[in-house]
Amino acid sequence: MTRSTTWTRRAALGLLAGGALASPFAATAGAFANQRDPQGRSPPDYRLYREAVGAVLPWAGHVSRIALKDSIVRLISAGVIDRDKYLSFKGGAENFSSAWLAMLDRPSNDPIHLTSANAAEFVDLLWPVGLANHLDANNEGSIGGPDVDGLASTGGWGLGRADTGGQYFNTHAIVDLSDEQAELAVRIAKAAFRPCCDNSTFFQDCNHGSALYAALQLGASQGLDEDALYREALAFNSFWFPGTYVVTALYFKAVKKTEWRDVDPKLVMAEKFSTASGWANNVAMPMRAYPDLLPPPSDAVNCGA
Repeated sequence: MTRSTTWTRRAALGLLAGGALASPFAATAGAFANQRDPQGRSPPDYRLYREAVGAVLPWAGHVSRIALKDSIVRLISAGVIDRDKYLSFKGGAENFSSAWLAMLDRPSNDPIHLTSANAAEFVDLLWPVGLANHLDANNEGSIGGPDVDGLASTGGWGLGRADTGGQYFNTHAIVDLSDEQAELAVRIAKAAFRPCCDNSTFFQDCNHGSALYAALQLGASQGLDEDALYREALAFNSFWFPGTYVVTALYFKAVKKTEWRDVDPKLVMAEKFSTASGWANNVAMPMRAYPDLLPPPSDAVNCGA
């Protein structure tokens, strides 16, 4: 298991401001795009690519089965989110809808509705939930200790009352989980990965790791079973790493002759397809045999949410 590099405050704030979510897609897409047909055929129409975009990133977004409930209200009450600092950093309350502002002030039973436009904002909203919520299992991990602020998930969180986010790691009861629900969330977090690195969601060393860990805990607390949680995990990851999963959908279509809707989310979220090295070996490499499926990077789905 690898650790993230130490994060400076400048890097952390840049990550918060930009919502930059890394993906191995850009370089790979460029490699595909640079290949030219020596026979001078008509350029490809990228039909399968467009179909993959529609399957992975529905135009209407993803209406999840997970609600924030009172998690954000609890975070603000505990000082993990400083409401004024949060809004100021985001450019002021005028940049948010009344519905979004309401999520900061009162519990929300509405399902999280992810879109390409708001996906990065939901990373920042869920991030402190995963960071601060207390689970006994977190004591087994290697995030705490004297270097707790050396990770992007901890040192990167600067929108609370404390000087550093590491002071909030595993400290507050934000999500109410039974022992069985907590075990389910942790078990899936250990088996679900993210394409920015080779770490599992349980090792929440970056912002989107914390955010997905939060979504799993919220979903488990609201009665979602294993199958539903894996489906939610893939949907959230898809909007946070769109380029990665669009190419993965193309891989299953072109190489495995399987539609995205028929692919097992548990398979996709595992190391083979949702780690940086696994994706490079098992998706990017075989997709080099299909250079006409991907448009040039300028026309591709943006890698960051």
